Amino acid sequence: MANPQVEKGHTRIANEILENIMKTNLNGTQFRIVLAIWRNTYGFQETTHEMSISYLANAIDANKSQVDRELTSLINRNIIKVIGIGSRGARIMGFNKDYDKWGNPIAKEIPQDKQTKKPSKVKKYEEDNSYYKMAVYFHEKISKVAKDAGVEHLVKKANLQSYADDFRKLIELDGVNKRLVKDVMDWVTQDSFWRTNILSAKKLREKFTELAIKMNAQKQPKSGSINQQSDPRDKEIEFQKWLEDGGEPDAFNWGT
Repeated sequence: MANPQVEKGHTRIANEILENIMKTNLNGTQFRIVLAIWRNTYGFQETTHEMSISYLANAIDANKSQVDRELTSLINRNIIKVIGIGSRGARIMGFNKDYDKWGNPIAKEIPQDKQTKKPSKVKKYEEDNSYYKMAVYFHEKISKVAKDAGVEHLVKKANLQSYADDFRKLIELDGVNKRLVKDVMDWVTQDSFWRTNILSAKKLREKFTELAIKMNAQKQPKSGSINQQSDPRDKEIEFQKWLEDGGEPDAFNWGT
């Protein structure tokens, strides 16, 4: 029989926050993510905490891709704020209690005189963000490959924000170590076959397992390429044969 008591631990939430979150249009997964973030911040008398997609998915018992999608929506609506990247490589997040700045999921009607204007792109990853730095690093490497192959136009207008998000998914959702990601980036842009077949972060993520296996296989020495050390007994056998054939002992070449 469950017997929860506040004496065993509780999370303090301002009534004003509860009153406004009740009026906010959230789907079930989004509301559960908000609760999980409250639990891991306010529940420990903190305002932010480092949380990965896997951690949140486990906390609310949901699919990681579903959590990733709905968390992105909460961040875009300014309900959840991202402070930076923590020591474990996950985002440091918290709840934005300034409800006046929460966005509405329903797009507002655009005035007739402004419908021809393209909406400005929302910058999701700052330039000092580790995923953005990975995007810049990989783009520079594939740009050189593309230029050498005469297809520079294919990567010239690459969306680095999209690249950064692919690297985040590769690390947070797929659970790949950052060091391995860099090693594969370096290898794939040098490999004679893959260097012209992997020209985007999305393609790198799609083929990552195959690429990592091939990279590691190339690093393993082939059995036929290992130089076997000569057995000193071989020279003794050659020397005996030299003598049998009438050769002078002093004239035998003992070198390799």
